[in-house]
Amino acid sequence: MPAVAKLAFEQAFHCLMTLTNRLPIVFILLLAAPVIALAQADRRERGNLIIEGIPEVPNTITEKLYQYQSTRSAGVAEWLPDGKGLLITTRFGETGQLHLVEQPGGDRRQITFFPEPVTNATFPRLPQSRTFYFLKDVGGGEFYQIFSFDMGTGVYTMLTDGKSRNSSPEFANKGDQYIFTSTRRNRKDNDFYLSPAGNPEQARLLRETEGAWAALEWSPDDQQVLVSNYLSVNENYLHLLNTRTGELTQINGGKKGISYGGAVWAKDGKGLFIISDEGSEFQVLKHYDLTSGKFIPLTAAIQWDVEDLEISEDGKRLAFRTNEDGIGRLYLMDTQTRKYNPVSGIPDGVMGGLAFSPDNTHLAFSLSSARTPGDVYVLNTGTGAVQRWTNSEVGGLNTGNFVSPQLVRYETFDKVNGKPRTIPAFYYKPQGSGRFPVVIQIHGGPEGQFTPGFSWLPQYLANEMGIALIAPNVRGSTGYGKTYVTLDNGLKREESVQDIGKLLDWIARQPELDATRVMVYGGSYGGYMTLASLTHFNDRLRGGIDVVGISNWITFLEKTEAYRRDLRRVEYGDERDPKMREFLTRISPVSNAQKITKPLFVIQGVNDPRVPVGESEQMVQAVRKNGGTVWYLAAKDEGHGFRKKSNSDYQTAAMMLFMEKYLKGEGPVR
Repeated sequence: MPAVAKLAFEQAFHCLMTLTNRLPIVFILLLAAPVIALAQADRRERGNLIIEGIPEVPNTITEKLYQYQSTRSAGVAEWLPDGKGLLITTRFGETGQLHLVEQPGGDRRQITFFPEPVTNATFPRLPQSRTFYFLKDVGGGEFYQIFSFDMGTGVYTMLTDGKSRNSSPEFANKGDQYIFTSTRRNRKDNDFYLSPAGNPEQARLLRETEGAWAALEWSPDDQQVLVSNYLSVNENYLHLLNTRTGELTQINGGKKGISYGGAVWAKDGKGLFIISDEGSEFQVLKHYDLTSGKFIPLTAAIQWDVEDLEISEDGKRLAFRTNEDGIGRLYLMDTQTRKYNPVSGIPDGVMGGLAFSPDNTHLAFSLSSARTPGDVYVLNTGTGAVQRWTNSEVGGLNTGNFVSPQLVRYETFDKVNGKPRTIPAFYYKPQGSGRFPVVIQIHGGPEGQFTPGFSWLPQYLANEMGIALIAPNVRGSTGYGKTYVTLDNGLKREESVQDIGKLLDWIARQPELDATRVMVYGGSYGGYMTLASLTHFNDRLRGGIDVVGISNWITFLEKTEAYRRDLRRVEYGDERDPKMREFLTRISPVSNAQKITKPLFVIQGVNDPRVPVGESEQMVQAVRKNGGTVWYLAAKDEGHGFRKKSNSDYQTAAMMLFMEKYLKGEGPVR
């Protein structure tokens, strides 16, 4: 019997024994039988899913959802070395896999076939190579292994130990060797390993490290590798790693308090193009001279973050993209003159995956918007023409009926330069005059940002259920400057929760919204925010949906995987400090579970390395102990969120039932 069902049974059985302590034991057991049956019926299994307290989802919901759940998207993985096609990621079956597309609108030919998702691909820089390398984990555990895949024979081989967490290989320009990081030494630190391309069993330890490190790019002469050391969203340092001696040399003379984004080598080997926030609120593209140690800002006029960059094989062009109030913008720069221009003809949306073709004439990228799924586009760098290479399906739905969100800003509790601080939020409003129930969706991270890329969820809520969705970027979100991202750190943790309270005030002032019917929903850190919102604003909410959320800061920090524990302490506070431990204990949702009297739906992957399954289990038990209504869904083959289609489909169907019952249903909820 599961712990939550056992607890309910024990309480009921104790009451029964108190009332019948003078009756024969056989009669007592006959009376207890319905209680036992009820406790056992509370839990059932469906494949790898563990389902507790969730009613059967009616066909009226699953049938209506089917088209929305059948949408798919595509993303850029890598050009073939000869430039005659692209590897992309998309899903035709249960999980996302690699597919080959050879021309605009061409067939997507599936290359990999695994029960677990495959999300990346890397080729050696050899024109005739038909072997690529990719990462894959098991059951969402995120202990990624490196595999090679021969496209000629279809044979794949695991190249790492099957136990450690490994990064994608970065190949030398000659294609004869690659560098990667691995936690194989102690399961915690990301050491650098160097491997001959043809003999992975000869991989050797190049440099031991402490903490989170990553290899970015080899120097043009293959003597050094540009590497990064991530400490927090506000501190991320760049170094040069000597590939013969393992010696590390920090870029920029060891200056502190800087966050570096992406970086690439200039093809002459004399400098680097680097993204950093040194001296700026935002991430700025700069040129760094290796001899003089001087930076030259190149995009200071753009008062938004530069988020990604890519240099062509011949080094003549640099592509970079910005995040401008949640919308992606693409720019091309001449590396000789260092002049840049925005690329025209690209619809507003969320961008990613920049990749120059081997012959330097084309740039691939992915793009999605509120009305169009993620697809692969290719820019002709000579003519400026943009072609769409994939056309992802939308389940036969009419996307003309899809809702585009409105960017709104609402005032919160504190001030900036004497004026109220405002919080940006994307508002999906159904057609009609209202009054609409509301779902507040809170993103994870917290160093994240909600951007209006494609998601079927707000479209289903608006078009099929008449529910508005509002996605705020509360303090602590990225995309709005380095000061904004620190406003929730340490002892300020609950100030982001106050931002949700002020959003509830804003909702109450909107005539088309029903402030008596509001539900919160979020995953990971957004799951914590969901639980915290319920403890703070229980009387103003109808319920909450918590996906892999943190319920107890102490147990989370002590049990999250070792390789990420210190990184999380920088953001959330060090639980080993007595003052911080007292604060984190006091604000933990599980410490305040008695304040939650509205229905709660908790969703968890059993193999989650980031937010362990115990975080969900203890929250479910605490709320049920207080007599609260809790639905619980766990997947034995998932980690930090559901990535397998059948699991995800059931999750979202159950979520819609939960909203139908407790958000749209009549009368009070408990």
